[in-house]
Amino acid sequence: MRNRPNIFRLILVFCLCTFAMNAQSKKQQELEAKRQSILKEIQQINNLLFTTRKEEKSIITTVEDLNYKVNVRQNLIKVTNDQANLLTREINTNQKQITSLRDQLKYLKEDYAAMVVKSYKSKSEQSRVMFLLSSENFKQAYKRLQYIRQYTDYQKEQGEEIRRKTEKLQELNTTLVRQKKDKDKLVEENRLAKQRLEADVKEHEKLMASVRKNMSTYASQIKTKQQEADRIDREIEKLIREAIAASNKKAGKSETTSKGFALTPEAKALEARFETNKGKLPWPVRTGVIKVRYGKQRSSIDNTVEINSSGIRIATDKNAKVRAVFNGDVLAVQGTKTGNPWVLIQHGNYITVYKNLSKVYVVKGDKVTTNQDIGEVFTDPSNGECLLWFHIYKDSKFQDPSAWIVR
Repeated sequence: MRNRPNIFRLILVFCLCTFAMNAQSKKQQELEAKRQSILKEIQQINNLLFTTRKEEKSIITTVEDLNYKVNVRQNLIKVTNDQANLLTREINTNQKQITSLRDQLKYLKEDYAAMVVKSYKSKSEQSRVMFLLSSENFKQAYKRLQYIRQYTDYQKEQGEEIRRKTEKLQELNTTLVRQKKDKDKLVEENRLAKQRLEADVKEHEKLMASVRKNMSTYASQIKTKQQEADRIDREIEKLIREAIAASNKKAGKSETTSKGFALTPEAKALEARFETNKGKLPWPVRTGVIKVRYGKQRSSIDNTVEINSSGIRIATDKNAKVRAVFNGDVLAVQGTKTGNPWVLIQHGNYITVYKNLSKVYVVKGDKVTTNQDIGEVFTDPSNGECLLWFHIYKDSKFQDPSAWIVR
């Protein structure tokens, strides 16, 4: 049994490589899930934002849509690159494992061959009997018998270990071939993605060249839209504050010190269930992509103009049905002379808001259930755009809706 220290070192290397490979495989699965999610998002972007004829869309909408798609494609390329790089590391790890296994097999086979030769020379029963009978006492004879048995068992274990490592080596070789194919596929997909990205960027730049000629006009339009959005936000906040004050007055509580609604035990339980579903709420439409995210961001048309989004804007299908994301009570159905109606649904101290509707199926005071249709998204006849503005408030403070709906 030669080179035993070398075998132990090789086994240690093999174990470390196996641990690294398992960690990388988990990361690879996460990246693949992310890549598939992005591919699905790109498909939805194409279906929802680029099926309308170009002449029906305003130049601002087209630029915004292209900018959105470019960003998503860039993210896809990054994730695919990460996958390819991780696969390269996995391939290197597997190659190290294969080398280690081959060395282990070499030493094991040498050991096994030496044992076979030794066993052959002393294989006769007479030799074993003589080995036992030549013992000086019973204790020594017993120990020699134990040694014979252990040696025989060790031979069997070595043979089994050789079989296992041979199978593992074959498995690793198969995995290595698959990984190399997967990497080649990812590299090719990334090449095609970069080509599509380049085409999108060129189209985006072409449109932006046209926009720059009338930048002041377009910037003014964006600012006007933001001002209108801010005005509606203030109106909604005022409505919520008034509803909070009314509920506290009805409950005999101070209207000035109470920040939230005066809730019944049932309403408190509803709020608790709503909170436990953070990150798991259904989307307010069946299909859609988040075109404008929550928070402050620069306009894709003019980066000197800041957009402050108090919710998210979801591009969806024409005349898409809008759904309640959770059980609740319709707090208000409002609208303006110049704007489309919106619906507020109360879930304890949480309020979900669904704006830019063309039809409303509920009235104030209605009880709604999760996924119940409450209206339809407005389809802009000038450009075919269907955008649902979705907001979540706690009391009268904004929440990021994308953190609440299922990812």
